[in-house]
Amino acid sequence: MFTLHPIGNVVSPLRDPKAAPKQAYEGAPAAWLVIDASVAPGLRDLRVGDEVLVLTWLDRAERNTLDVHPRDDVTLPRRGVFSTRSADRPNPIGIHRVRIEEIAAGAESSTRVRVDALEAVDGTPILDIKPVLDPRRDG
Repeated sequence: MFTLHPIGNVVSPLRDPKAAPKQAYEGAPAAWLVIDASVAPGLRDLRVGDEVLVLTWLDRAERNTLDVHPRDDVTLPRRGVFSTRSADRPNPIGIHRVRIEEIAAGAESSTRVRVDALEAVDGTPILDIKPVLDPRRDG
């Protein structure tokens, strides 16, 4: 057993998971990542224009789902959840590739990072942020 501690949460105009795009490229809006002050120093070397992977906990997902119709399309045959990007899964971790648009120091309790298209709904807990590596540059 282990415990994950969110480092912040998503602030987005998306409120309903069923109405949210399945993937960012399907029209997801920009959103804010509100990062807790206790971990904000970890943002130090991120810059506007950087691409990052945001890992989220999809807290409204079904955790007992093991097979799904891909993209919720009932005309497609069911597939094992681990071969899909479905939010519904035993450990609903979301992975979102985004570009940083703005970094703003917030109140004493947080720092805000604005990112481009993010399909996570408002209030989604953020678990981690990782850089997208360029093997030509980052080895």
